[in-house]
Amino acid sequence: MSDVWPQANSHYVLRGRLVLNESMAKHTSWRVGGAAERYYQPADQKDLQALLASLPAEEPLFWLGLGSNLLVRDGGIAGTVIAMSGVLNSLQSLSDTNLLLGVGASCAKVARFCVRHGLAGGEFLAGIPGTIGGALAMNAGAFGAETWQWVKKVYVIDRKGEVHCRQPEAYDIAYRQVVGPEEEWFVAVEMEFSAVDAPSSRPEIKTLLAKRSASQPIGLASCGSVFRNPVGDYAARLIEVSGLKGFCLGGAQVSEKHANFIINQERASAAEIESLIVHVQQVVRQKQGVLLQPEVRMVGVKL
Repeated sequence: MSDVWPQANSHYVLRGRLVLNESMAKHTSWRVGGAAERYYQPADQKDLQALLASLPAEEPLFWLGLGSNLLVRDGGIAGTVIAMSGVLNSLQSLSDTNLLLGVGASCAKVARFCVRHGLAGGEFLAGIPGTIGGALAMNAGAFGAETWQWVKKVYVIDRKGEVHCRQPEAYDIAYRQVVGPEEEWFVAVEMEFSAVDAPSSRPEIKTLLAKRSASQPIGLASCGSVFRNPVGDYAARLIEVSGLKGFCLGGAQVSEKHANFIINQERASAAEIESLIVHVQQVVRQKQGVLLQPEVRMVGVKL
C-alpha cells in the first residue's frame, strides 16, 4: 500500500471501508470506468475528518455520490476516491420549513421527506438521480427548479478535516455550475422550503416522475442529461434535428427516447461514450451553429 495512506501510521486506524484498485464501473450509472487506486467509504464524519487530516496535501482526491452525471475514463482514477453514498445521509427538521441534510442522502429520499413533512418546493429533487452533495456541486435541477434556490447555508470540509459554515454568497452560482472556495467539499446543507397547509395542495411526486418516465430512458445505463441546455433552446431538440437520435458509436447510443441521453447499450467503453459526446458536439455545431457544453463530468485517465 502506498505510504501516503494513513493506516501506515501506527497512531491512527481508519474505521471505514477501503478497497484497492476498485472498478468504478460498479459505482457509475453508465456502468463504465477503470479502477480507482484507492476507494474509501468513511464510517462517519469523524472518520472522514481524521482521514483528511492524515493524508498529505498532494494526495489526489475525488468525491463520489451515486455516480450519475459522471464519466470515469477507462484508465481509472489516481489517488483516493471518497464514496459518500450511504454516508452523511441524515435528514433533520430544524423548523417547520428548514431541513438539515447530509450530502450522502439521495435526492429522491429528500423529496419524499419533504412531502411527508408538509413542505412544498423539494419535490423537484425526485427528478435528480444523485445525492444532495452532487446536486449542490452542480446546481442540479429538474421540473423547472434548481438546488441552490432553496439553500440557506452549507457546511464544508477542507484538507485539514476542519468543517466550516458558508453562506450562498461565497459561491458563484449559475445554470448547472457552482464555483466556490478551492479544496473544500460539501458535507451538509440547510435548505428552506415552504410549508403547505392542506395535504391536497402538495405537489404529487408520482405525477412528476410519470412525466419524467414518459420522456426519458429510465432504467437504462445512462448518466442523465449529457449536455446543458443553451440559452433559449434545448440540447435534445438540437441533437434531434441534427439527425442524431438513435446514432450509435460502438456500444454507445444516442437515446431514441430523449436525444440528450446517451445509453450504454452493448458493453460500451468509456472511450466510446466520450467519442460519441464529441461527435454529437461536432455535428450539432456544423448543422445548427451551436456548440453544446457537456453537463456530465468526465474524469480519469484515457487509455
